[in-house]
Amino acid sequence: MDLVLASTSPRRLELLARIGLVPSRVAAPEIDESPLKGELPRDYVGRLARSKAEATTRAPHEVVLAGDTTVAVGRRILEKPADEADLRRMLTLLSGRRHHVYSGICVIGSDGKPRVRVVDTVVAFKLLTAAEIDAYVASGEGMGKAGGYAIQGRAEAFVRFLSGSHSNVVGLPLYETRTLLTSAGIALG
Repeated sequence: MDLVLASTSPRRLELLARIGLVPSRVAAPEIDESPLKGELPRDYVGRLARSKAEATTRAPHEVVLAGDTTVAVGRRILEKPADEADLRRMLTLLSGRRHHVYSGICVIGSDGKPRVRVVDTVVAFKLLTAAEIDAYVASGEGMGKAGGYAIQGRAEAFVRFLSGSHSNVVGLPLYETRTLLTSAGIALG
């Protein structure tokens, strides 16, 4: 079986390489990623992962893997920041608080059946000073990242507590991904 990654995220490619997988191809499915009115973060990422997998063309010998990650404070979904002011708003909101990082993953194997899992990791940031927020915004690292931060970068120094999967916060929960891929026929050592 060949693996198709329905994501252009370099972080997901790096994470798959950690478990010895290199996709045979990468697809970039076009779907509307807007949250539905009243949609909870857990439901949101599960729906997006499934939609991305189903929007990806799959040959009979291919297994599709799609994922989506978001940061949530309560019911509020923090998507990728639109600009530096939005990033500053997100970091201020996360400062000194616990939040959830949800990843939805969907695997579709030769049987055509979508297998979906949602993983929740709880993260708590230290109380950030205005200077820390300014420096992080100036670094540019948080742009293009769900919730406005990259735990695999400078923002890891802000984390005072983490409960759950670290790889989930990076963008792909490896344990659950490995389990789903194995169940769909991808051979792993």
